[in-house]
Amino acid sequence: MEGNTSLKSVAKGTFNETKIDDGFFVLTYQNENPVIKTLEREIDSSFIQFHFCVKGSSTFMFNNGNYTLNIQEETSLLLYNPQRDLPIHLDVNPNSWLVSILISIKKFHGLFSQEADYITFLSDDNKDKKYYKDGSITPSMAIVLNQLINYNLNQSIKNIYYKGKAYELLSLYFNRSEDANIEQCPFLVDETNVTKIKKAKDIVITRMAEPPSLQELADEVDLSLKKLKEGFKQIYGDSVFSFLFDYKMEFSRKLLEAGEHNVNEVGLKVGYSTSSHFIAAFKKKYGTTPKKYLMSLTS
Repeated sequence: MEGNTSLKSVAKGTFNETKIDDGFFVLTYQNENPVIKTLEREIDSSFIQFHFCVKGSSTFMFNNGNYTLNIQEETSLLLYNPQRDLPIHLDVNPNSWLVSILISIKKFHGLFSQEADYITFLSDDNKDKKYYKDGSITPSMAIVLNQLINYNLNQSIKNIYYKGKAYELLSLYFNRSEDANIEQCPFLVDETNVTKIKKAKDIVITRMAEPPSLQELADEVDLSLKKLKEGFKQIYGDSVFSFLFDYKMEFSRKLLEAGEHNVNEVGLKVGYSTSSHFIAAFKKKYGTTPKKYLMSLTS
């Protein structure tokens, strides 16, 4: 196995790091290269580490490579060991995106001082124990993670924007505890319905140029119209078509940035029969026309 590892094409990479506060950092990294990128960062035992793999996969190396932990797409990893430092040594596979939050235990306790019993590893019994937990990234967390990675606002507000998003991400992370009050969201208790709604989301994305009507979509996933609308809003925080609009605009923005299609072609790909309708929709979402947006990227 070690022999295979040495044959891989590996290059050094660097986190895009933003200091939110004393003892509080957000790290992002996108490996768009065809080679594995190795990221390293010293970090002492007073920090809790939250790692989120938005896309692709990566491997954490510990103890000079004697111990490894994989993190796959749409999963998260929480690491905390008060007994020893856990420096980051990370092999990021090609076409992989990562977001990490590093927060000191002191800072973290301050956030949850009223709720220490609710966060399992903050309890008195556990405070001196190492803690490791993996989990899945929820759709609402995925939105925040993508906003952190694709930040394109004015640099002067980056710190306050990241601060808000980092707190939002932590609150969403702990909101999904098994101990959460089921009464708050009875709809989500039914896993079958959750699966059906995720299928509905996949259908509208796959057929975004010509999406089905809400009734057709409800019939296709075998849900009542009412349950589809209510459930979609609870899982994705938006109505079906508002979610689809945002997805189409984000998809079209990335297509434009890739530079392989003109404005008219991009509009057609996301379901606009005329470029004027697409331009109006793009402007509604981003406050500028596709052409001006592209010009801003090269200026």
